[in-house]
Amino acid sequence: MWMARLAGPGVFGRERAAPPPRPEAGQAIVAVRYGGICGSDLPYFRYGGRQGAGTAPPGFPLHEIVGTVHDPGDTGLLPGSTVVGWASRSDGLAELVATDVTGLATLPPGVNADETTVLAQPLACVRYAVDQLGPVRGRSAAVLGLGPIGLLFAWVLRERGASHVCGVDPVDRTRLATTFGLDDVVVSGSAAWAAGLGGHRPDVVIEAVGHQKQTLTDAITAVADHGSVYCFGIPLTRPYPIDVTAVVRRNLRVLGGITHDRAYWLGRALADLTGNPALGRDLVTHVLPAADPQRAFTTARDPKPGQLKIVLDFAELPE
Repeated sequence: MWMARLAGPGVFGRERAAPPPRPEAGQAIVAVRYGGICGSDLPYFRYGGRQGAGTAPPGFPLHEIVGTVHDPGDTGLLPGSTVVGWASRSDGLAELVATDVTGLATLPPGVNADETTVLAQPLACVRYAVDQLGPVRGRSAAVLGLGPIGLLFAWVLRERGASHVCGVDPVDRTRLATTFGLDDVVVSGSAAWAAGLGGHRPDVVIEAVGHQKQTLTDAITAVADHGSVYCFGIPLTRPYPIDVTAVVRRNLRVLGGITHDRAYWLGRALADLTGNPALGRDLVTHVLPAADPQRAFTTARDPKPGQLKIVLDFAELPE
């Protein structure tokens, strides 16, 4: 069985053969068809593993997958059915993956998987996060970072009735404003944007950049009094400094979290993608062979205009 191996910081070694995995309780074996590179995967690629070079298990780091059920184990899934969701150990750079059934959803009848289907996983996370904010109808919002996650946040905030949605990113995403419901696109770093707001501050700020501390500070600076800041993504360093005086004196809420009830939110996300095909068409800009993870992850590491979601195609793998 083919598996990719992260050999060191920013370097994949030779692919390796391994025995097929066997499902544990509550797991299914999925034959991966597509995998999406998430921003949360990229720091591990840079560092060579979770705790640095040499700490990456085979198949790491990839958690967004679409595939067919190879062995349902005790899960009740049907062999051959198509599923989307999480590789629960982030070891999805593999021909076969053992993963928890609680992080999977089966595609409904009549819906065929393609490279855009993998977006159901990040969209499920975004929908769950916006739900934690409570009602956003009639409130103004800003999204820091307009990569795939940030653009999905903008779309969901608009769909949930936000009165005004602004996006902030040094890379110009203006051409995507209409599709994703953005009223304003600010081509700038978040610090300069926050410093120039004056009295017109958003009620909600989404920190969708992640993996560093400054943008969270900028989000707290930018948000209106009595407003909410949502920290999205998995932090890599701890602790993060937060201006508690601002939080207390200005009656702010600072939220974060990981997605629960995953099958439910995956189902919601699949319905969104089916009903709004432009989301997938605009977000998935590159489909690259899984057999060359070096090329795919190196491309994803360096965002640039015209580049958004990188999807890996597992159709042709080494023998």
